[in-house]
Parts: sequence; C-alpha cells; structure tokens
Amino acid sequence: MSRNDGLIVFKDVSYEYDATKPILKEASFVVRRGAKLTLMGQNGAGKSTLFSLITGKIRPDDGDINLQPRTSIAISRQIIPREELTLTVKEFFEKCFAEKVYDIDPKIDGVLEIVNLTPSEKQKDTFKDRIIGSFSGGQQARLLLASALIQNPDVLLLDEPTNNLDVAGIEHLTDFIKQYNKTVLVISHDADFLNAFTEGVLYLNTQNRQVEQYNGNYHAVVKEIAAQVEKEKRQNAQMAKQIQADKDKVNYFAAKGGKMRLVAKRMREDIAEAEDNKVDVRKEDKAIRPFTIEPHGDIPLEVLKLSEVTVIKNHEPKQAECDIVLKRGEHLQIVGPNGIGKTTLLESLAGGHATGEEIAPGVKIGYYRQDFSNLDFDKTVFETLMDSMKRKLEEEMRSIAAGFLLFGDVMRSKVGDLSEGQKGLVAFAKLKMEEPGLLILDEPTNHINFRHIPIIAEALHDFKGGMILVSHVPDFVEKIHIDHVLDLSKLKTKK
Repeated sequence: MSRNDGLIVFKDVSYEYDATKPILKEASFVVRRGAKLTLMGQNGAGKSTLFSLITGKIRPDDGDINLQPRTSIAISRQIIPREELTLTVKEFFEKCFAEKVYDIDPKIDGVLEIVNLTPSEKQKDTFKDRIIGSFSGGQQARLLLASALIQNPDVLLLDEPTNNLDVAGIEHLTDFIKQYNKTVLVISHDADFLNAFTEGVLYLNTQNRQVEQYNGNYHAVVKEIAAQVEKEKRQNAQMAKQIQADKDKVNYFAAKGGKMRLVAKRMREDIAEAEDNKVDVRKEDKAIRPFTIEPHGDIPLEVLKLSEVTVIKNHEPKQAECDIVLKRGEHLQIVGPNGIGKTTLLESLAGGHATGEEIAPGVKIGYYRQDFSNLDFDKTVFETLMDSMKRKLEEEMRSIAAGFLLFGDVMRSKVGDLSEGQKGLVAFAKLKMEEPGLLILDEPTNHINFRHIPIIAEALHDFKGGMILVSHVPDFVEKIHIDHVLDLSKLKTKK
C-alpha cells in the first residue's frame, strides 16, 4: 500500500510527555480507510497519547501527521467533564456537533440502543430531558460511548469502550463495529471483544518507541508477537554464547603475547560490534506478582449488617429492606442493572453509617473507587504509597510497589499523569499496604490489563476480611468465592 492510500499517515513522528518519558521516536505508520485496528502496548506505553496526536489535541515534537482532507474524527472520552453534568441528555448529544442537527432525536434513540441504554416505555417521553449528572457511573460511561458513535465519523477512536458494559452491551457494540463501514481504532484489554472484529494491530513497542503494524485477527497477532519475542531471546542467547567463547579466546591469546596480542585486539573490536548487534528484546506486558491483602487484626466475627438500602426506581431514590449479615472472611456481591444505585450504596458504606448500615466498630475500610477519585492526583506515586504504609519503611514500600510494576519514573510521576491502568495498580498496592478489615470494590477490573486480572481475582478470593464487590465481568467474579449476592432490583421498596 502506498502512503497515498492512507487515511492517517504518521511520518517520523517523535513525542515526549516530558524529558524523562519519550512516547514515540521517529515512528512511521499508515492507517488505511475502513481499517479496524487494535492499538496494543504495555500499560503506560502511550496508547491514549497516540489518540490525542491523531485528534490534534496535542502536537508532535517532530515529524508529520497527515490526515486526508475533511476527515472527521470522534473519540469516546473516559469521563464526562464537570461542566457537562448539568446538561440534559438532548443537550449533551447536541454538543457533539458543531452545527445544529434538526433530526437529532432518532439519532439519539439509535445510539442509545447500540450502547444498551434504552429507556422504558414509561420513561420514553422524559428520558431526553434527564440531567446527565443524575445517571450512574456505568450509565455515564455508556453515554460517553454513544456521544462518539452518534457523530458517525470517518475515524472512530474507542478507548476501553467495554468498561461498564454488561454482556448484552458488549454484544451490541461488537455488532455495531462489525457493520460500521468506516475506520475504527480501539484500545481495550478485552481479548475476545477485540478478536471479534480486529483485522490488524498497531503495536507500541516501548523498547524502541516505534509503532509496529501487524495484519490478522487479535489472537493471531498476539501469538505472532510472542513468537517474535522468543526468536529475539534465542538469537541473543546464541550470540551471548559465541561472545563468551570469543572472550575466553581473547584472554588466552592476550596472555600469549607477541603477534597473538594483535589478534586479541582485533577480536575485542569484533566482540564489541557483536554486543552492539544484540537484538533489543522488547519487554512484553508483564503480569503483576501474585499478592495477598492481609486484613488488620481484631476483626469482629460480624463485620457488617445491612437492614435497609437506597435503590433508584424510576429515577427516584426509594428505601428497601434487606437482611444481610457479612461475617469475617465472607464476600458479598451486589448486582443489579446500571442506575439502580450500586455505586451509591458502596459510597454510602465507605462514608460510614447511613440508616440501615452498621459496620462493626474498629473495622478499617479499604475502598477501590472505579473513578479513582479517592486518590490524590497531585501527589506522586511514591508519596501516595508511603502515606499508606503503617510502618514508613521505604525499602518495603518499593518492594511491594515493584510487584505491581510501579518503579523507576512511575514512582516520581503524579498519580493524575498515570494511565488509567496504572492508577488501578496504585489503588491495589495502596489496599495491600492499608490492611483493611472490609474491602469495598467498585468495578476493580476496569482499565486493568487482562494479564493481571487472574492474579487480582486470586488475591480477592483469598481475602480473610469482609468484602463487598460490584463487577460486570462474569469471568472475574467466577474466580472469587462469593457467599452472599444482593440483587438490588429484586428488593421490595417501602411505600
């Protein structure tokens, strides 16, 4: 394919986040019209940054980025800006367009169906007048996705679009992407979702800061990259063996003196060249180290009693009775459709003691929020984790952090500058250091690399304190022992 066929062309593009964090170094690649590609790379490699370069939100330090004239681009954002939370649904979607769209109502209806957020018959007339801030976190994530889809752009950029989507929602989105006859680039850790439509991969190689292009479905490309890594390792092993043998000869010839010393000198030059020619083996996405979260001592037998909770029915908060006693070592899963009040309940529990909620005295709570808003984005990772340590031992803290792939420049970075996946790892490292007696987890797999998920599941499965979990990922939940399930949609509300 010539570069003229490219819808998006990167030529020798270099970009540094700052002087210590190069993202791209003279990277070149082409995206043809109609391609459906996965953007792949380690957590923190710069995948979201690449999206920002494509949209023009940031400019490269060097090189050229060319788009075909009049190419429209839409990106699914990660969070709804605060100033948009007061908009109605209709105003939110109208804001997606530079000019007024006169037939916007059917367009809104269509995209809400794609993201599986259709109003009931009762709600149909008032749904578009609802304020965006009244929707749950999961529903807001669907609205963000819908705001990109409604634009019907030439290039659709999707950043972790399956977060907060249930199985039906992912199926709807997959069918949409398959039928979409324009260009789609996706960042996701959901391998099966990607494999359903991907026909190629753009791979951010953090070793040389290049973007490599692969053809084929997602599973095939992952195998190809793994095979390439093994080949590079084998080449290096063979070269290392030969270099060592030559070094032994050099020492032998040098000791002989005379002409043999000249031979040894020439061999040293050859060895130096051979060492320079060693293949730079890429560091593939590593999995975090297996870990445990040890609860603090003196946890009472009964950690939590729930006799009454708030649920959202027809957009109104209602009180509902329940009867849950969570004992030490037991795990409670809270389920129910988006918008019924799962996150609100977790926030209430983490905040402590609303009506009908009784957490035993002295039980320390560890709270994993899906939006990470309980992390201080202005603190460095080092400061955040040191603050979480009971005993302020830097060596111990760094050892735990390294197990979560938090080291080097990452430790000096502000939490707010990390990728969402890295923020998730900071949150888990923090929980380990805090030793909570009650773990409250709201969608803990969002943004997390799929390689880490079985390890996190095992740690939660083995947790000996009380645990409350909300998750839309059945494969993840199946790996964790669950003692109680509270379905908010089945509770009877008080009159």
